[in-house]
Amino acid sequence: MNYTELIVFIAYFVFMVGIGVFFFLRSKGGGEKDYFLGGRQMGAWVSALSAGASDMSAWVLMGLPASIYAAGMGQTWIAIGLGIGYAASWIFEAPRLRRFSIAANDSITIPQYLTNRFLSKSKALQILCAAIFLVAYTIYAASSIKACGTLFNTVMNIDANVAMYIAAAIIILYTFLGGFSAVCWTDFFQGLLMLGALLIAPIFALGLVSSGSGAGAVALPDGYFNFWTSWQDVLSGLGWGLGYFGMPHIIIRFMSLKSEKELKKSSVIGISWTTIILVMSVLAGVVGRMFLGEIADSSTVFITMTRKIFPALISGLLLSAILSAAMSTADSQLLASASAFANDVYKPVLRKKASNKEMFWAGRLIVVVIAIVAVLIAANPNSGTIMALVENAWGVFGAAFGPVILLSLFWKRFTFSGAVAGIAVGALVDILWLAFLSGTGLYEIIPGFFAGLIVSIVVSLLSPAPSKDVEDLFDRASKPEA
Repeated sequence: MNYTELIVFIAYFVFMVGIGVFFFLRSKGGGEKDYFLGGRQMGAWVSALSAGASDMSAWVLMGLPASIYAAGMGQTWIAIGLGIGYAASWIFEAPRLRRFSIAANDSITIPQYLTNRFLSKSKALQILCAAIFLVAYTIYAASSIKACGTLFNTVMNIDANVAMYIAAAIIILYTFLGGFSAVCWTDFFQGLLMLGALLIAPIFALGLVSSGSGAGAVALPDGYFNFWTSWQDVLSGLGWGLGYFGMPHIIIRFMSLKSEKELKKSSVIGISWTTIILVMSVLAGVVGRMFLGEIADSSTVFITMTRKIFPALISGLLLSAILSAAMSTADSQLLASASAFANDVYKPVLRKKASNKEMFWAGRLIVVVIAIVAVLIAANPNSGTIMALVENAWGVFGAAFGPVILLSLFWKRFTFSGAVAGIAVGALVDILWLAFLSGTGLYEIIPGFFAGLIVSIVVSLLSPAPSKDVEDLFDRASKPEA
């Protein structure tokens, strides 16, 4: 065990918990909007890096480099699809979603927004959304917790399951205490650390390869640099970008910004950060292959490369970026699940007269429950790789919510019935494709997304047109802020 690296990790954990405690003490007496949405007072830098860090979980430091390392440059289409989708979500979706969520009775969750957007009193959509949230976020959080276990097992030789429990406990603690503000500020620092690690490690490794160090003389597999592997790889990679339009823990950052002026600034920061992260993640996989040659576990390429290059103090700091990536996504997912349960199921369905304090505790309880189930999934040796877990959850969210969110922002004729049908069919087609047609090689988000889109449109056209009040809400929210 390297005690210097261990000390760095412990210091990092203490810093994260300290942020949670700070916002817990600061927000005494705050309302539900403060806990679940930061009071819509997030600035450009915090929102941009928080959105990016909550998106780029441990897969960007372990899963994607591992795919590039093992399978070659054909996997780069995932990064290209994500880059295009992320930029499009900030440019086209973010401004309207912020305005529409305010116009729709100041909604603070995605299910609440979709219900209020149609001025509906039905709770069907909120319950459906919350159910998908709970299932998909548990799987997504499992990937982040599994990454923490792999990191500690590789670096410290600590039992992976024990490491998962420790990481989950830390994430629960600061999310439980500080809510959305704590999550965003921890994500902000974690985003900076991720950026630094991905800029430093691959560049240093490339310099060593150029000077003749490492395993640079080892021949790479035939076709390693071939981008055009198959139409399925290209289309599936680009399809990852569709997920951004319906990823609740990312797009809720759009709703939290305090003004459209801040949003424009935030979009530039966020798109730039994500582009750099994706490019350097791909480079880490390629350079890792050239620098290390063959290694037993491709998911540890970034870890192994960093530890071979840098002394313990520096490697401990850089490897904390993996903790950052894992924790910054898991905390956002836990909070999104908690807010959906408290605001969309607990109060409107189970306890209509519940006080704000009772709602907070119901949400916090869900944080604990989901984290425990996620640990159990991650600890199961048959749960799949980090990248596979992310891929499954990403597909469900993108297919279920992406088409519906976009139509709610850009189509005046869209109806509540169309939204319910689109979410249900998108999620169902995604899951069925994964279960029975994954052998086609096509990522399930693509058929799921377009099935949800088509059904949303058809059902809306067959439904009675929206009321004048709903159309007036659409018209008001469509106008940019002065």
